[in-house]
Amino acid sequence: MPRLAVPLTEAQIRALEPRATRYCVADGSGLVIEVMTTGTKIWRFRYTLNGKRQPLATIGDYRMISLRVARAKAQKYAEMVAQGISPVATARRDRGAESKADVLREAAELYLATEMAGKSEEYRRTTRRALDKDVLPAIGHMPIKAVTADDIVAICDRIKSRGSPKMALHTRNVVKRLYEYLIARQLAASNPAEVVPARSIATFDSRTRVLSGDEIGTMFRSIDASSIRRPLKLALHLLVLTMVRKSDLVESTWAEFDLDKALWTIPAGRLKKDRDRQVPLSQQAVSMLRELYQARASRKFVFPSVRGDDRPIAKSTLNQAVKALGLDVEHFVLHDFRRTATAHLREIAQPSSEIDRGAAEMPERIKQDASAENDAKQRRGMQQWADFVDAQIEGARRAATSTP
Repeated sequence: MPRLAVPLTEAQIRALEPRATRYCVADGSGLVIEVMTTGTKIWRFRYTLNGKRQPLATIGDYRMISLRVARAKAQKYAEMVAQGISPVATARRDRGAESKADVLREAAELYLATEMAGKSEEYRRTTRRALDKDVLPAIGHMPIKAVTADDIVAICDRIKSRGSPKMALHTRNVVKRLYEYLIARQLAASNPAEVVPARSIATFDSRTRVLSGDEIGTMFRSIDASSIRRPLKLALHLLVLTMVRKSDLVESTWAEFDLDKALWTIPAGRLKKDRDRQVPLSQQAVSMLRELYQARASRKFVFPSVRGDDRPIAKSTLNQAVKALGLDVEHFVLHDFRRTATAHLREIAQPSSEIDRGAAEMPERIKQDASAENDAKQRRGMQQWADFVDAQIEGARRAATSTP
């Protein structure tokens, strides 16, 4: 029985080095990649027709054809062979179409069809919008290697002239990622967007970064539509709803929660403070926590490690989950959730400063009454904040469904 080829990965293909003589590595189902002495890698299709082994049919240059696309072409050619038809002529026509990828517009389509295939729908949409609206109309006709930093600056300047510096920076970053992909496939030698400093386009102070309502809605709609694990989706939602530090959330235990009272008590020892911290929970937060409790994989931790041992997820897990989504929110880190919540809550919740200023001078009984009133206001504020977040997500959902 012939030995079956082990399917290749993109990483394995990129790691293939040239030798003194050219050689082939099989992916399976007739698909092989031939590594030339120059380092060029060519997809070929190996097949037998009418009982005779035929010369390899050329699919095309690896730089222009991803593993996924090569497999699809090999499958198409295999179906032709099964019908007694040689795939050579069809492969030649296919290569003619691929050869146009030295023009930026065609290269961008290759990028969208391959590199973007595994990204979220929202990420693909915003990337294509930047390319279609500003990049390709200006430089799409140019050869990949002819695009310069001046071309990128001119595009960004036009966008800024419309009063959209953030969109200009986003567009520069789209081009930068496009060229990173083209360099990896040896279709470009340099990245014209990389030499354009981000601060020359738009600047943000990371210490004052606050997400707008639209950004909140877009982000959480993308998170909800993604394929990351459900507990991580809920963790990201709870992080913004509870306004706590990331470590406070990921290390939380079930013993800290009283869901019937909608209250989370974070122990002083875990906070490294002198006293516990009580966090009122919105209806949405309680609902999410009940869902987590129903499906709990640990009797102790709310977010246990998937390794099976009784410990929480790593502090970096949520960052990695967001990074894997490819969310295009400029200059944003998870810590900005707290600042974002505080800024918006300041606008939508009623102030309680008068109680705070006078509390120290009140008799004990009156102080307790004031404290209870302050707790009630805090609860109302947290619920208002959760309702506000829900409204932004719903707004993003409506905007997406109404976009043609």
